[in-house]
Amino acid sequence: MTTPTEQHTDRHGGQPGGQHTGQQPGPPAGCPAHAGSPGAEGPAPVPLSGPLFQAEPTKLYREMRRDHGAVAPVVLPGGVPAWLILGYRELHQVTSDPALFSRDSDLWNQWDDIPADWPMLPMIGRKQPSILYTVGERHRERATVISDALEAVDPFALKRTAERYADELIDGFCTDGGTDIIARYATQLPVRVLAKIYGFTDDQGPGLATDLKDMIDGRERALAAQRHLTGSVKALLAERRAEPAEDVASRMVGNTSGFTEQEIAEDLRVMLTAGHQPTADWIGNTMRLMLTDDRFAASLSGGRHSVAEAMNEVLWEDTPTQNVAGRWAARDTRLGNRQIRAGDLLLLGLAAANYDPQVRTDGSSLTGGNNAFFSFGHGEHRCPFPAQEIAEVIARTAIEVLLDRLPDIDLAVPAESLTRRPSPWLRGLSELPVVFTPTPAVGPSSGGSR
Repeated sequence: MTTPTEQHTDRHGGQPGGQHTGQQPGPPAGCPAHAGSPGAEGPAPVPLSGPLFQAEPTKLYREMRRDHGAVAPVVLPGGVPAWLILGYRELHQVTSDPALFSRDSDLWNQWDDIPADWPMLPMIGRKQPSILYTVGERHRERATVISDALEAVDPFALKRTAERYADELIDGFCTDGGTDIIARYATQLPVRVLAKIYGFTDDQGPGLATDLKDMIDGRERALAAQRHLTGSVKALLAERRAEPAEDVASRMVGNTSGFTEQEIAEDLRVMLTAGHQPTADWIGNTMRLMLTDDRFAASLSGGRHSVAEAMNEVLWEDTPTQNVAGRWAARDTRLGNRQIRAGDLLLLGLAAANYDPQVRTDGSSLTGGNNAFFSFGHGEHRCPFPAQEIAEVIARTAIEVLLDRLPDIDLAVPAESLTRRPSPWLRGLSELPVVFTPTPAVGPSSGGSR
């Protein structure tokens, strides 16, 4: 099947590419697969790492679907086995049945083989009292607290805040004639806006951004970043309990639903994690699309009619959240013609499901408002709608302000040279070098005057 992305023209010489190095063997010695788990028998599991996964994951997903079907055995960094759900229907089935496919990570049959310093722990974690690993009625109560706290955010004030911070960041490089949009803009703006509405001070934003990136990338600094972020969140909640304000943290600690300080801190940390880096990658991936695809070139002359379409298309074709960990089988079952054992880890392949040829049969462009993608998840653990709306306001404002301020912005390097961060969970650019005509800074009073 030819996907819409493959049909697009490229103004700068093609899409990022990579060479397939072949499937690697299963888990190494010292971390054996659980009997009956992915990789215990049959074809070798596919590593969620390496050149092809980083450069062309959609190609890898097609190969996995061809070789393994809708549910494929994979291996995470460190040789940890899991199942990756590639099929749209199978993903819908798993996320619609929380009793059989639980969010309770204590069910995992691999815990005996997981070292305490495994860098993936912040994204999977055991005994974490956050909403991510809470099930049943308790989960629904916590989801209501989060949704209520976020829904009270004034959308007009949110947009003004995003515009102000966008202008401040652009002022820092607009006279240079070039910059890296990822490092100096996309990875700075969402956390600054979220920090403001959550209750943090402005000067805490850069440190929070570093912690969130390190934690999500799942490398050597992940655990230290998690500890530092948790400490920052707990300090904020203590301040707001003593002196409430008009912010998300105050609304959460002031809720009377009976949640502990630790539960609220974990939920706020999850909200920051889920709100910042995916939004930063949504900005970066959308700018990459608009700078490399002729269909969106009109937006670069100041028009805004294509920004929403480009953002929507990215959620289908280059979604920031590629894979989510996870679900754990509560008992032996079958899924996609695979025998799943009790305690097996299932990873939600959101990007792979978006590309499932069973639901993408016509190869048409997906910029017309079709939002049946899995980019925000599905089921009772789906990203809350107020959080989705906040992310969209931040991302769209970031792109529109950038195009208003730098209307002739263009890619500074060949498109095929762009690289992605090495994360099994999120797909974002390592950098996005651009050039533009130097323009004067607008100063601190410009935000909200558009």
